[in-house]
Amino acid sequence: MNISLHGKRALVSGSTAGIGLAIALGLAEAGADVVINGRSQPRVDAALATLRSKLPGARVQGVAADLGTAEGVCALFQQVPQVDILVNNLGIFEPQGFFEISDEAWSRFFEVNVLSAVRLSRFYAPGMAERGWGRVQFLSSESALQIPAEMVHYGTTKAALLAVSRGLAETLAGSGVTVNAILPGPTRSEGVGGYFARLAEEQGVEAERLERDFIAEHRPSSLIRRLATVEEVASLSVYLASRQASATTGAAMRVDGGVVRSIA
Repeated sequence: MNISLHGKRALVSGSTAGIGLAIALGLAEAGADVVINGRSQPRVDAALATLRSKLPGARVQGVAADLGTAEGVCALFQQVPQVDILVNNLGIFEPQGFFEISDEAWSRFFEVNVLSAVRLSRFYAPGMAERGWGRVQFLSSESALQIPAEMVHYGTTKAALLAVSRGLAETLAGSGVTVNAILPGPTRSEGVGGYFARLAEEQGVEAERLERDFIAEHRPSSLIRRLATVEEVASLSVYLASRQASATTGAAMRVDGGVVRSIA
């Protein structure tokens, strides 16, 4: 399959590392003009340098803005008034017991994981509909279907994204704009890798061992028995952004290594 996104402009929120950066690279490889985003200019500059080193000649732009706030989103809109492909990737996670999660933490997770995607979609999707073509994606998680006891607030926000995604798809029916959610399973992103590295240092063991133990203990239904790579998740995003995926909308697409025990 030859995926070409030449002539399309894409925005990937929270894309200076991990899954977001891998998606940005994949979209750029397919020919899209890509806007990456992070909270600080040094992080954005470093990500741009990485993309350009891996893909010389890539048409990439960076915008430093905290999209977990209304002010940051407005700042982005001023610099990027229109896109054809929107990937709502921005998200945070933090293992914490339910009874220890404060109101402040609940609000922060909702602002970053849900409202950032709502605000971006509300701004960009109408223009896509007017032009008769567009792609909106929400990075949810298998944790939306199997709420993890160790971070209920995270799972709740990822479940909310499924509702927003399906509702927006219904809203844009017949417009030429597709809206889908992507549900990664445990993935070796920068954040996850750093978390395991810190634990490994504290416990004096290898990070690889902790990853295997985590899958065995917390995600025993995994069929690949390992963490996914960010590139594996990005491949699904690039396909959903393509013209070939024009009949796929309103869907929750899993790239979870078979963690969710479901035939649907």
